Amino acid sequence: MKRALFAGSFDPPTFGHLDIIRRAARVCDELIVGIAINIAKSEIFSQSEREKMLREQTRDLKNVKIESFSGLTVEFAKRKKIDCLIRGVRPGIDTNEDFQLALANQKLSGIDTLFLLADPRFSHISSTLIKEIASFDGSLKEFVSPSIEKLLIKRLSR
Repeated sequence: MKRALFAGSFDPPTFGHLDIIRRAARVCDELIVGIAINIAKSEIFSQSEREKMLREQTRDLKNVKIESFSGLTVEFAKRKKIDCLIRGVRPGIDTNEDFQLALANQKLSGIDTLFLLADPRFSHISSTLIKEIASFDGSLKEFVSPSIEKLLIKRLSR
């Protein structure tokens, strides 16, 4: 596999995201982590903050690039000459929606999706859960890196 894209909002980047990034980086020559800019969502961190966090968390992965984009993922993928889309799947949570998305993306672009099953240690993690825990000053050490935990607590604590 030559060039792959792992797209998401990464608001914030979690251990689950980082696990998928590290595993995907092992199976492709170049991995672009695409930070989707969604104007319909209210995000905790700005696009530039999320870029900075992901660059910090992946600085040891020489074949990983961090880029932001807006619009359809498949349009960004076509512009970047992506060979394969990467999706992390949490069994019982993401499956149906991710299959529909993969089929639609393939129909729109001809680009296939590679599914990586979430590591069971991280399959329960969601940004909604993390945001709720942070809003009540709870410990996030099992979910995100210490640097991201500090930023989240500062941003969301009540």
